[in-house]
Amino acid sequence: MNCTELFIGISAVRTDRGCDVAIAIRDAVYLIDIITWSSAGGNADAIVGEIIGTLRMYNQKHNTKILGAGIPLLVSQNHLLLSSRLWRELDIVPFVIPRRSDRWSSKNNDEQAESMARKCITYFGPSATPALQVGWHGEVDVTAGGRICLSALEDYRKICSEMSWETLKFYADKLKVNGTKVAFFSATPQGGGVALMRHALIRLAALVGLDVKWYVPKPRANVFRITKNMHNVLQGVAAPDQHIPPEDLAAVIQWDRDNAKLYWSDEGGPLQSPEDGGADVIIVDDPQMIALVPIAKKACKERPVLFRLHIQVRSDLVATPGTPQAGVWDFIWSHIREADAFITHPISTFAPQDVPREKLFYLPATSDWLDGLNKGLSDWDTRYYMHKYNTQCYAQGMAGLDWPLDNRKYVIQVARFDPSKGIPIVIDAYAESRRLFTDKRSKPPQLVLCGNGSIDDPDGTTVYSEAVHKIKTEYPSLEGDISVMRLAAGDQLLNVLLANAHVVLQLSTVEGFEVKVTEALHAGRPVIGSRVGGIPLQIEHGLNGYLVEPGDWKTAGARLAALLADDKLHAEMGAAARANISDEVSTVGNAIAWCFLASGFTSGQQHGNGQWVSDLAREAAGKPYEKGENRLPRSLAA
Repeated sequence: MNCTELFIGISAVRTDRGCDVAIAIRDAVYLIDIITWSSAGGNADAIVGEIIGTLRMYNQKHNTKILGAGIPLLVSQNHLLLSSRLWRELDIVPFVIPRRSDRWSSKNNDEQAESMARKCITYFGPSATPALQVGWHGEVDVTAGGRICLSALEDYRKICSEMSWETLKFYADKLKVNGTKVAFFSATPQGGGVALMRHALIRLAALVGLDVKWYVPKPRANVFRITKNMHNVLQGVAAPDQHIPPEDLAAVIQWDRDNAKLYWSDEGGPLQSPEDGGADVIIVDDPQMIALVPIAKKACKERPVLFRLHIQVRSDLVATPGTPQAGVWDFIWSHIREADAFITHPISTFAPQDVPREKLFYLPATSDWLDGLNKGLSDWDTRYYMHKYNTQCYAQGMAGLDWPLDNRKYVIQVARFDPSKGIPIVIDAYAESRRLFTDKRSKPPQLVLCGNGSIDDPDGTTVYSEAVHKIKTEYPSLEGDISVMRLAAGDQLLNVLLANAHVVLQLSTVEGFEVKVTEALHAGRPVIGSRVGGIPLQIEHGLNGYLVEPGDWKTAGARLAALLADDKLHAEMGAAARANISDEVSTVGNAIAWCFLASGFTSGQQHGNGQWVSDLAREAAGKPYEKGENRLPRSLAA
């Protein structure tokens, strides 16, 4: 569905009769329309309902898609549900904008609305998504200075258990009372699982009233090639004899030190000691930033510094002297050994033997059920994003999707184009399922292979090209039914593709936790995944999907064919997928973990002893897990 993309400004002025409402509507160039009306009575919730209904009708009448809304701060304060309902029900990004002069009150209602619409546009980039904001000290400004208000605190309370919510409040209150400042450091502000989690955590922390900030370095392309080589070596997907030269390792450390000196260690910088305005807790959330551990400890030895490793590590190869893995790990460990905690995915083999047991904590990756990747989208918005996907496909000469025409199904793997993601295996498994497809009443399903890129992921172009070449040379008859796309950043597009797929695949050869499995299960999609990393913690074989051995495309293809042929089996697995999601893999669970760690380490030494952070947090808050409560299996962390 091709829609005209628009932006709006909203104003609502209280009068003796009730409330005068104005909505200014414009495209990226000029004002198109202004809608005004008077609402009798002035009930705030009723006015919000009128605004939502008016905008929904406008979209349908004029075939438009409203991307963003500018809202005066006073209007937002008087109509508390407006921002979150715009986001949740109409997929409109709300910007709450404070007035900057006393002349504001002298403007007419429609002038105020038009001013808000103009200001709203300035927050969007050329791809029609909000522009990423990175400010002073390299701080990622997730909410554009507090202006983007996607959800209210109450929205988060509704999507988790009462026990989880009480636990979060318990630790958040401690941090607020003590005025604890927490600083996260990672390599990039967008494009990977770390960035997705941090965006979500910062949004929730702001609503709770916590002082949590997130910093990223100035990018350096040659360093990203080196750090990607390091990742590939640690995961065991690089050439067996690929060692990282000492000069490359030195370049990574120099990059860290340059950024620390220029942006984070000056007056008021987060790496300064807490007495000089620095953060009270430092969290190094990326193996690319390892030099920050000794720098932070040098500035203040008593300050807690926590290190999180988010990739799979081949501990068996790390433990073998002379291997490339041992060399890379020894280099990393030499810089992080001073860290007070080593946090990794809940798989015991991810923690090399050098890590002291008392420093070892387990924490899964998480996703946000209220963000663009996971929230429910209307049929209108679904059609808009599907059209947008097909438009991108046609622009690149790639096969688009027929869905929902003729009820044609498709299957999907959403992942970066990375050597570890098993993309050739997905193609082979799909081809096998097509060989087994026997339903003469319907068209065979299509396959989608898609994902976003990241500035620290230089392998993407190569892996993408290899996938396209494999299809053309090995399966030319299927080329018109396979859509392979590297997508620009856009959460809702991935949401629509994942939520409407018949089956989701995750056939990685090595893996960390893989939050796309989490998101697929949350959307009620059966998942076929490899028995690697954290995937077996999420897929219960035969209940919400199937597990296959890494590289076993034949079994994966047979499982896929079965789910395509058996509607009853598919429905049962989809229902089980949605019903068994733990708060541990949500933003609320992630916030509990980090609040517990920050609170614990600032009040005394914490010992992980190879336990899940969520278990420790619940126990210490006096709210241990109860029988029947959803939580991930603990078997792989033993």
